[in-house]
Amino acid sequence: MVAEHLTLRNNTSTPIVLKRIERYQAEEKSFGASAFNTLASNFTQVLTNQTRSASVAVIHHDSRPFEENHVDIHLEPFETKKTELRSFIDSEKERMRLIFEVEGQKYQIQTPVPTEESATMKALSENPKFQFTGVYVTPESFLAIYSSANLNSWMHELRDDTLVSALSIPGTHNSPTCHIAPPSVRCQAVSPREQLENGVRFFDIRVQPQYPEDAARDELVLVHSVFPISLTGNKYFRDLMREVNGFLERNPSETLIISVKREGPGNATDEQLSRILHDHYARPDSRWWVRPKIPTLGEARGKVILVRRFNLQENLKGEHGGNGWGIDAAEWADNTAHAMCPSGQLCIQDFYEVMEKPSIEQKIKYVSEHVDRASGCCYPFGVQPDAQATRAFPFYINFLSASNFWKTNTWPEKIAAKVNPAIVDYLCRRKRDGDADCSTGILVTDWVGLDGNWDLVRCIVGMNAKLRLRQK
Repeated sequence: MVAEHLTLRNNTSTPIVLKRIERYQAEEKSFGASAFNTLASNFTQVLTNQTRSASVAVIHHDSRPFEENHVDIHLEPFETKKTELRSFIDSEKERMRLIFEVEGQKYQIQTPVPTEESATMKALSENPKFQFTGVYVTPESFLAIYSSANLNSWMHELRDDTLVSALSIPGTHNSPTCHIAPPSVRCQAVSPREQLENGVRFFDIRVQPQYPEDAARDELVLVHSVFPISLTGNKYFRDLMREVNGFLERNPSETLIISVKREGPGNATDEQLSRILHDHYARPDSRWWVRPKIPTLGEARGKVILVRRFNLQENLKGEHGGNGWGIDAAEWADNTAHAMCPSGQLCIQDFYEVMEKPSIEQKIKYVSEHVDRASGCCYPFGVQPDAQATRAFPFYINFLSASNFWKTNTWPEKIAAKVNPAIVDYLCRRKRDGDADCSTGILVTDWVGLDGNWDLVRCIVGMNAKLRLRQK
């Protein structure tokens, strides 16, 4: 069942007008090889975190609509409008092409969106001034329109004096766990490089020092809990950082927040990890931001912001006038629905013990509530003088991930299959009132980018529109 009438939401800072609707019959199905492929695709959807129907056929340019309506529906910035337009005439499987006008230029999108590419609205005018992305929530017949910067450089659109904690930021949990590994260990569909190119700006990294007693060695093995992240051999933090540095070299407008935590089966200590990172990675001539305060974008562009989930070696506690080294998240509340780190710079939701499948709804509730906490903030512009000052403007870090090692129905991919589309739906349709920036904070996800599905990342990045409007 789908909603009978079409609802539109303008999540941009620009007025938009719906001018025309073209309706097309559902594609007739054959029973040859293509029908088998569609069946296989539908079966795959049951097992993965797709939020769209991959079996919806693209409307070809030479197709003729069976009905066409000229309309004039105005959507002001951030306005939601439930229309009288039917979402279908005879069959829920019908397709629509919607043509919008923005400042005299035309843009179109098909609903439901059939592929990752069609989520980008097609410009029908030469030299288009805007880029838009549409996310269609099929059961609700709800189209949310976002302004879509290039995902590989979306921070370019924001002013230097913006606090990084004010942004809506897509992140990934156990970011490098994209390799061949047991299902309970693997959390990501694509590589860190592909995540970066598609807008992810927060990495959650777990490491184990391989030679903690040897001050000359820098090897940090990437792990997930006590397990290596690949069945084919150790993967190393040094190689990951080469990818990160290469990306920032190509995209100097961007910054990446990296949360580092010590895990794994070895006997290394937090203090040894802090020494290795300080001496071999975050050197003075490196790209790392290790001051214990939240930076502005201008301070952080081209850099890696360290969120430190480990204790410091004694000599590092005296860094930066005795305020320490890195943004302090060492005292991280375990399995919490809502907690503030004692440093005052991170407000977290990291409830992860989903013991049974019904508990996934509880997880979705916790995520939604933390989004609401972040969205109610209105952060000032400008550089803050010290760590104490930035306590008033913390990062809101919100983990969508959860799992239970012993239950196959609650392994990371299965959790993501429920949580990710639920949060896409929530971000698209939730109410936004007042003068706050409506930031999502940092949403830390599993299994984004699977089969080219970046809906969740597009939604999160698009939520920076109200902040951009305040900057004008």
